[in-house]
Amino acid sequence: MTQTLTQMATEVLTTADGRAKTELSRKHAATWFAARKDGNDIPVGTATPPLRPSRPAKPELLDPRDVPRRRPGSPEGRKALLHAVAHIELNAVDLHWDIIARFGHIQMPVGFYDDWVRAADEESKHFNLVSDCLEAMESFYGDLPAHAGMWRAAEDTADDIMGRLAVVPMVLEARGLDVTPGMIDIFKRAKADDAVAALEVIYAEEVSHVAYGSKWFHYLCGAQGEDPKPLFHALVRKYFHGNLKAPFNEEKRAEAGIAPDFYWPLADQIPPRPGLT
Repeated sequence: MTQTLTQMATEVLTTADGRAKTELSRKHAATWFAARKDGNDIPVGTATPPLRPSRPAKPELLDPRDVPRRRPGSPEGRKALLHAVAHIELNAVDLHWDIIARFGHIQMPVGFYDDWVRAADEESKHFNLVSDCLEAMESFYGDLPAHAGMWRAAEDTADDIMGRLAVVPMVLEARGLDVTPGMIDIFKRAKADDAVAALEVIYAEEVSHVAYGSKWFHYLCGAQGEDPKPLFHALVRKYFHGNLKAPFNEEKRAEAGIAPDFYWPLADQIPPRPGLT
């Protein structure tokens, strides 16, 4: 019997090992898109996903304040940076499948599911690219402690699809657009070509993931007669703990459909005045 999409999503969420999770994620994405191409769409269905996804025994998850800081200019620091990226990417795989599984009961256009299945597939690829880089450095995902708070936004927005779209793709993933160019520069200086290539793939594809969030947030605002900007501000203040951190990658954020007046009012500093540095 063919699984529904939400059943596929829940199966990914309840798979613990990172490589196994991403292999299953990519398999289900391929199945979904093959069916779409053939005109035999898989039913979305409904599911009861776990509040937290299954995770491997390692890495040890620590409070963000307790995760050791390492200088990125050193080999150990670069390894720690890649490990942190792998952790983010694995959480992103679960976040994208979770929005499908958790909100399958909401009637959305099929394009909504196409977008998040594609995003989950790409995040799975990202995790594997970064894991390959770690293994080339004689390390692996789980070798170092990691941030324990990555799933907090998902738990906080478990009953609020608008909050989920606002906080996860439009805040957390948008932050990746701000910081990834600096990470690429670190690995370029170290002549770590494989890591540079992996991060450049991530940087290029994350723009679409942020754009999916913006697109469907605006879609739901239109359907519900809401003004997107004040609602976005209210939801971020409700669910995101702290201010947004400047500087912002305004070019890539604009490419993803997020205007400066969405994020600057939530920032930790005053925006620069035009013409001034």
